[in-house]
Amino acid sequence: MPDPTVPPTPPVALDALLARADLGLRRIAGPADPAVVVHWAHTSEMADPYPYLLGGELLLSAGVHIPDGAGAGYFDAYVSRIVAAGGAALGFGVAPVHDTVPGALVEACEMHGLPLLEVPPRTTFSAVARALWQLMAQARTAELRRVTEAQQSLATAAARPDPVPAVLQQLARRLGGRAVLYGPEGTEIAGAGPEPGEEVRTALAKLAEVVRPSGPSGQEPSDARPSSASDTVAGVRLVAHALGNGEGFVLGTAAPQRDAGDHTIASVAAVLLSLLTGERHGGSGADRSSALVRLLLGAAPAEVAPLLGGDRWRVVRGRPDGRTAPDPVAASALGAALGSSLVDVAGEVVRVLVPDGRTAERVPGWTLGVSAAAAPRDWPAADAQASRALARARATRTPLLRHGDRPALTDLVPPHDADAHARALLTPIERSPALVDTLRTWLSLHGSWDRTAVALDVHRNTVRQRIARCAALLDTDLDDPDVRMELWFALRRT
Repeated sequence: MPDPTVPPTPPVALDALLARADLGLRRIAGPADPAVVVHWAHTSEMADPYPYLLGGELLLSAGVHIPDGAGAGYFDAYVSRIVAAGGAALGFGVAPVHDTVPGALVEACEMHGLPLLEVPPRTTFSAVARALWQLMAQARTAELRRVTEAQQSLATAAARPDPVPAVLQQLARRLGGRAVLYGPEGTEIAGAGPEPGEEVRTALAKLAEVVRPSGPSGQEPSDARPSSASDTVAGVRLVAHALGNGEGFVLGTAAPQRDAGDHTIASVAAVLLSLLTGERHGGSGADRSSALVRLLLGAAPAEVAPLLGGDRWRVVRGRPDGRTAPDPVAASALGAALGSSLVDVAGEVVRVLVPDGRTAERVPGWTLGVSAAAAPRDWPAADAQASRALARARATRTPLLRHGDRPALTDLVPPHDADAHARALLTPIERSPALVDTLRTWLSLHGSWDRTAVALDVHRNTVRQRIARCAALLDTDLDDPDVRMELWFALRRT
């Protein structure tokens, strides 16, 4: 059950209520502290309101409870009980009982440090309560908007080629402090945000050890430790979250203040970092291990595909935008965005095997090429399709390009005859993979020298030289559309 003493909406600064011109409230005693907040309003004419307060209230009273001839002792006891109950402020209504706020009440509030507000005759207590709830609703809406925007920015950061630093940077910016990822050995793997003092850094590292699944000795069971812990050092709020992958990673945050939505934002970041730092499984770990062992021992892909969760898959080839080569964490993040844990980093390209039931969508920061759905025996051909699609996507600056699934003219020719014709036609250049790849890319890009150069990462003059060499070896006119069609037919069979 929720704690009844915790309000369902963020508190409102007392200054915000005083700023409402329609209420006409005036502070006449107590500290003018902008940090004073009000959680709710409560009206009471009891001489001792202590039993009826939860704490954080703006207590409203017209002074009906004040006996005739009440002196300083009465008001001192009255105010001290409000302060003891945790009341945030006292609002005293002028009229109909009292024409002015009693001076002894003003002195008692000043002495006990309780803000005292004068409520003018034209302002009803219900109007004050309604204004407070309106401000709370506005604060709640703003807080929800802040949390939603933070969740979206964290999810976008997790799909970047450098996901861990990007998530930490977003988290630090949203919290207005420092965010740190600690490894299983307690070392700081990555961090973002302003560097705190040595005292805060040391305290945060110690707090991370409190929630780490296994202690330094490795003897304490993980279920004996909390999943999160908090502390305050040098006025800085410290929080540590154990990541849910069970591998000993911990997220630590240090911020000067802790707003209501900060816990939710940090929890979202912890979930994303758990996915990024741990191994994700499309099926069970035992099934994946079994599939790998069977492949190594000579089983055909078709035999192990059911262990991976499906019979038809697509190959997605991805390359991060810019010059940065993908690392395992970035590749893992791409797999998470595509909904698959079957990820391979091959140089500057990441290959992901995605079940046919999942639709590959654009991933910010990546250029993707997607194959047609294929059975296990055709996975190598699907990989080639994804490679060509990626080359075209990069050349045309398209974030995602799919290989066409529709029937083609090649389906009208028996595969054996089509393969024999392709081998015979391409024999003069088959010993030069560079020539074959250049010709295939050049034809797929409609003879564009510049786009082919971009797709192959070579100079445009190199493309011209290779195409000229192909024309000479094949002894044909590559400007003839019929020749191009026949060559494209043959290249698709290789």
